[in-house]
Amino acid sequence: MFKGRAIALLTIMLVLAPVAASCGGDDDGGGGELTGTIRIDGSSTVAPLSEAAAELFQDVNPGVQVTVGTSGTGGGFEKFCNGETEISDASRPIADDEVAACEEDGVSFEQVTVANDALSVLVNPDNPVECLSVEQLNQIWGPDSKLKSWSEIDGLEPAFDESLDLYGPGTDSGTFDYFTDAINGEEGAQRTDYNNIGEDDNTGIVGVEGSPGGMFYVGFSYFAENQDRVKALSIDGGSGCVEPSFETVQGGTYTPLGRGLFIYPSGAALEKPEVLAFVEFYIENQAEIAEAAGYISLTEEQEAEALAKVESLTG
Repeated sequence: MFKGRAIALLTIMLVLAPVAASCGGDDDGGGGELTGTIRIDGSSTVAPLSEAAAELFQDVNPGVQVTVGTSGTGGGFEKFCNGETEISDASRPIADDEVAACEEDGVSFEQVTVANDALSVLVNPDNPVECLSVEQLNQIWGPDSKLKSWSEIDGLEPAFDESLDLYGPGTDSGTFDYFTDAINGEEGAQRTDYNNIGEDDNTGIVGVEGSPGGMFYVGFSYFAENQDRVKALSIDGGSGCVEPSFETVQGGTYTPLGRGLFIYPSGAALEKPEVLAFVEFYIENQAEIAEAAGYISLTEEQEAEALAKVESLTG
């Protein structure tokens, strides 16, 4: 599904080969002892991480089948609360109405952070602009915005006289929810006259690459994979321009577009040994998976918190 990630996945497999080998044959879920199916759906941003974790986990647990879908964070939670999946991928925390839907259907869950992300604003490489403020992004993407050209952006330096060509995810996307909340001050509030790429993030990359005035916001991994085709802008959240990077996200300076990425296993699913083993595997190898796949790993504090949560789930 995710073309262009084969090299990253191969790198992960090479990096983790000793780890995977050490897992085989253990009583706690190694080798071919585990069986079953694990259904994952949700965020297209988190999906490549879950796909990589699934491939590696299945290498040492061939009796377990792990499938990963991309209905978007909102669409994933809908399936999750209906009991259609064991794990939901999410690029934002679960919303109150989604919690209520899960409670109504008797679905309990845990939130586990698996990586960090720098939500990146991408433009064409020939665009001379290097940085935009949150206020300028709001001028562009606000629900009442009528801007048609880069030259209409207040305070823009250097001047750029090119038509705005906007690309963004669909309304089921956690990236859409996070960006609109962080930039426009209200989740879901955004102008509607943009190129809606749904969950197909590669369409946004292609669009910006071919459009001098193009702009697309997406998870950091898609920039890392395509930085020879697009350019990421620095963002001024009030303390100067900061570029999206491993260091700025882990250091907390890339605001307000630095965020966590999550998986939500259900309580019922965690009672299954194959699901619990998969979640443990995901966290224990998160740093290598994140780095090789172009994501930003957890801080030591975040990893300790995630491991403690997993340990508590094991009893």
